[in-house]
Amino acid sequence: MLARFAVDYVRYVLKGGAKFYAWMGLLALLIVGMLYVYYLQNTEGLIVTGLTSQIHDGLYLANLVFLVGVAAGAVTIVFPAYVYHHEGMHKVTVLGEMLAISAVIMVMMFVFAHMGRPDRLWHMVPPMGIYSFSSMLGWDVLVLNGYLFLNSIIGFWYLYSKYTGKPVNKKFFLPLVYVSIVWALSIHTVTAFLLATNPSRPMWFHSMMPIRFIVTAFAAGPALIIIAFLIIRNNTKFWIDDSAIKLLTTIVTWCLGLALFLTLSEVVVELYARTEHANGLYYLMFGLHGLTSLVPWFWSAVALMVVSFVLLLIPKVRNDMKRLPIVCAMAFAGIWIEKGMGLVVPGFIPSPIGEVTEYFPTFVEWLMTLGIWAFGFFILTILLKGAIGILLGDIKAPAAA
Repeated sequence: MLARFAVDYVRYVLKGGAKFYAWMGLLALLIVGMLYVYYLQNTEGLIVTGLTSQIHDGLYLANLVFLVGVAAGAVTIVFPAYVYHHEGMHKVTVLGEMLAISAVIMVMMFVFAHMGRPDRLWHMVPPMGIYSFSSMLGWDVLVLNGYLFLNSIIGFWYLYSKYTGKPVNKKFFLPLVYVSIVWALSIHTVTAFLLATNPSRPMWFHSMMPIRFIVTAFAAGPALIIIAFLIIRNNTKFWIDDSAIKLLTTIVTWCLGLALFLTLSEVVVELYARTEHANGLYYLMFGLHGLTSLVPWFWSAVALMVVSFVLLLIPKVRNDMKRLPIVCAMAFAGIWIEKGMGLVVPGFIPSPIGEVTEYFPTFVEWLMTLGIWAFGFFILTILLKGAIGILLGDIKAPAAA
């Protein structure tokens, strides 16, 4: 029966109109570009990137950190559905789990891109790798794989039950759901520790980092989910209730407000009595010694986050399903900048010995990043389309039919 489920799922996914094939073709083109630059990296080395001895984490780690938050953001659907029994959320829970699966896959691919030597990746795999438990990245890989496993089991178990027409065994299913809720918090907490446990990087070395990460995750993740839900509503027969979208909008609004509060609090604390430890943040905001490459990134992130937050406070905008995706995209982009290039890179500037070196991502890094995002959306499209087919009843076992 499992083989029949897989075959029916694939057959349904392969069917589509011109819009579907154009979308998948564009993603496939970007994936081919990604494979080409990945080949360059592994033949010529990471010298083809903008990374240096002073700044050894750049665009790849920035996207890794951000996407862990997107994956964790799926819990904003699961928690209301299973803990508060929200009817609108319960209908679309499995779609959030498909997003989490795709996001974690992208995170793993950014790990591959960032390592430089893929043959050494096994050193991070617990318990075999020699750095698996001594390195925070090893713990991050452990919790991310666990989260991927949990969401895959929960999501496809639910879909298979719908496919066969049999009820889910709640004695085993619900405990997995509750574990995944707690696990979602753990993945971003450990990712925050990846940065916050570096005492030589004053910009990261504070205990509020996990809170800041979780708050931004619960703003960026639901923002992307809202956009995906509205696209699904406008292009498929599957209807997503307004109640689910409005609840997600409320979560985005207040978590975005908290993210702004934490960011501005850090600015006040660091710059009120400025010491050399505040140089990283000062460089990000105003530049140092005439070097200002990240200043536009910071202020554009602040502008996007503030404007989207203000717009979300206006009921006419918040409840307008045509303008809401634009506002969510602004919030998503602002958090991507603030949590990625606006957090990872300035942590290295200046270096512990006072060197000020700027970082410029190369074409190789940008194409690799676009290709990995394209691969993630390629997987997400396949997962969502098959899941919607099962939820609509278009894919079902002969016995269930």
